[in-house]
Amino acid sequence: MKALGRHILVEFMNCKADVLNDVVQIEKAMVEAAQTAGATVINSTFHHFSPYGVSGVVVIQESHLAIHTWPEYRYAAVDLFTCGDSVDPWVSFEFLKKAFDASYSALEMNRGSTHVMKKGTSLQVKPNDAENYDPAKGYKINRNVWFTDKDENQALSLRYTGDILFDEKSEFQRVRILESYAYGKMLTIDDMVMCTEKDESHYHEMITHPAVQAFQSVSGPLKNALVIGGGDGGTIRELFKYNTVEKITMVEIDEAVVRACKLHLPTIAREFSNPKLNLIIGDGIAYAKDAATKSTEQFDIIIVDGSDPAGPAEGLFTKSFYENCMKSLKPNGVLITQGESPMFHAKTFVELNHCLKSVFGPTSVHTLLFHATTYPSGMWSLQMAVKGQYHPTKDIKPDQIAASVAGKSLRYYNEDLHSAAFSLPTFVKEMIASK
Repeated sequence: MKALGRHILVEFMNCKADVLNDVVQIEKAMVEAAQTAGATVINSTFHHFSPYGVSGVVVIQESHLAIHTWPEYRYAAVDLFTCGDSVDPWVSFEFLKKAFDASYSALEMNRGSTHVMKKGTSLQVKPNDAENYDPAKGYKINRNVWFTDKDENQALSLRYTGDILFDEKSEFQRVRILESYAYGKMLTIDDMVMCTEKDESHYHEMITHPAVQAFQSVSGPLKNALVIGGGDGGTIRELFKYNTVEKITMVEIDEAVVRACKLHLPTIAREFSNPKLNLIIGDGIAYAKDAATKSTEQFDIIIVDGSDPAGPAEGLFTKSFYENCMKSLKPNGVLITQGESPMFHAKTFVELNHCLKSVFGPTSVHTLLFHATTYPSGMWSLQMAVKGQYHPTKDIKPDQIAASVAGKSLRYYNEDLHSAAFSLPTFVKEMIASK
């Protein structure tokens, strides 16, 4: 029976739940399923629902492929509709079955049976002007797909090109690099944005320069630093802007993060070849413990550049870890750590502040805030602890900071911002003062 189109209705069952909840993988699989069957892809639009599920459609010159997923049931409903004889929808079906590692039920229907229809001869229909069509090159794919960093209550979404530049599941986490339209290439870990080309300087400059300036105000030039985490390379890039540095030890647990950033984020990761860098792929928590027992007071600065308190970074938020760090600092040494968002992770923010105060003393711990436009809520904190009796703003002069950072090509940090970062909103003051 001749028909205008072939329509396969598929129920994919027993799929991989993590795949069905991943808009990046779903969009990529659907586009590739169409292309594998020989279809010409024109447009893809996908949406990630909260907390679970992905919906999307791939428009092809020969019709469309559509999907909606229920990860909690390990189920996906898929429509594969092709027109003409050039594209076999069963090829797309086989591709998706393998991609989702699924069992299935499927039904094919013929649509528009020509034996009951006649093609009009008198009706004059003007052909459509195909958008994004080049007669020499064909259709340009317009991919409308969004990467979403979310929890159960709020989310940040960035539209990206659809290209996955790096995708690897390491022993510890899933590492990906995507290219967004608004913020350039971005590093994501376990579906959380770690840094983007456009705004990474906010974070990397603020986790580095206020601590360096505080230390240098009482102890002279920075010489020896320890970075725990920081696999993207941005923190060591900022530290190496001080030509007095003799050695930086960096302990990053996941080699995949370093490799991904060296390959695809070279402006951030450009200092990995610096001969003054001692890069250790290993457990920063274990390293801090070992350093504290073997030799005390050896680092001018310790920077804890970790992710949220989950997975391999969970131990970076414990009292024992910070006790080991304090033992490894020289007199007047400075520790600084990313402190989460007081808006987004209020409980963790307060607990970390109180933890550091229990180790370094309540007058030696200081909170900084800065704008992190691609982090949840846009407001992010750093917690600074000093091993000495001095203050990171009262005992430092703006002109000293200005002279020190001149010529370092900074985009965010400056002498005015240094003191301003320590000026806290009332609600934040009340949070860290609470018991």
